[in-house]
Formats: sequence, structure tokens, C-alpha cells
Amino acid sequence: MYIPSAFRVDDPARLAEFIQCHGFATLITFDAGAPFASHLPMLFRPEAGPHGTLVSHMARANPHWEHFASGGEALAIFHGPHSYISPSWYSTGPAVPTWNYATVHAYGLPAIFTGHDRVVALLRDTVATYENSFERPWPAEGDLPDEYRDKLIHAIVAFEIPVTRIEGKFKLSQNRPQADVQGVIDGLSRGDDAESRAVARMMLAEAAAQRRESST
Repeated sequence: MYIPSAFRVDDPARLAEFIQCHGFATLITFDAGAPFASHLPMLFRPEAGPHGTLVSHMARANPHWEHFASGGEALAIFHGPHSYISPSWYSTGPAVPTWNYATVHAYGLPAIFTGHDRVVALLRDTVATYENSFERPWPAEGDLPDEYRDKLIHAIVAFEIPVTRIEGKFKLSQNRPQADVQGVIDGLSRGDDAESRAVARMMLAEAAAQRRESST
């Protein structure tokens, strides 16, 4: 991924936090020279391996998992908030429109795992991760019946990707003067869509992180 130095994020803790907040990924591999993509929720285990490990599952009917046997590298793309940026928000010029966004790319060799207890643990962890913000998380009363659960398990393929390299690109107007950055934050914050406001919050967090780095 092309990453100008102003937008590069290397801090493992920040990359892990980003993946955990934006865990619905695009998984890309190649089959006979052609790209193939699936869109999947993924969990990140930052302590498992030098760069962490991704774990996920897909439908057995999806042929994507069959590509793993080739031993080729996979790319998981995690997408954060993004928004159009109007030059009318800048204090300096001349300037043109652009787009602010954040993304993390994680690379590695996917491997299928089949141990029953491990697959069950993955499914439970996935449900717990995405249910924990609900007032009454599902399942509200106990687990699924074992027979029903095991039938579902036979219909999926669980896998892990030990991450060999990871790249973070947070393009959040860091290359603009501070007055322009504040103008963009103000402009996005006035927007009536959640995506624009999310970019504004991320820009505020990025500015705070840069201040912390400069003070150390």
C-alpha cells in the first residue's frame, strides 16, 4: 500500500485497537492468477506471534478457503471511517478536494483449523465481541443446543492468519497546517451523517496522539 510518511501508523497498539474497532474485513487471495475476495468478521490476537494473529470463519460453501492450500499470501483489509474533504474548509490555498480515511492492511499465510473445541471457542468469542455492547446480549439464556451448534459448525471453515506484516494508513489531513486541520474537523462535525462525524473524532484522536509523541 502506498503510504506517505505523514499518514503512516506503525504503533502496534494503535493498529490492534483499530482492527478490534473495525473488525469486518475484506480478505483477498489469488486463485490461478485472479483475485478473489470475501467479506468477513475477524478477531485479532495481538499477543499471538510477532505481529499478532487473525482468526475467522467462512461458509464451507464459499470456495475461498480452498485457495489456502496453494500457500499463497492473503491480504486482510480493515476499513475505518472515510469522508470527502472540501477545500472550502481550509484557511490556506490554493487547494483541491480530497478524501480522508483510515485503513489497516494485514498480510499472512492462512491456515485452516478443525479442532471442535477451538472452533466453538472462536464462535463464542466472535459472538461475545459483537454482542457486548447490547443491553441484553444473545444468547440471553444459555448456549445453543449442542446438536444444533455442531450442525452449524459442519457448515463453516475456521482459519487463522499469523500476520507476517501489517501496515496502517490514517490519512487525516496531517499534511495540512493546523488551521486547516481544525477547519476540516469543524466541517465534518457539522455534517449530518455518522461517517463524517466519525472521521472528525478520529482526526481529534490523531492530533492528540501526535501531541503526545512530540512531548516525549
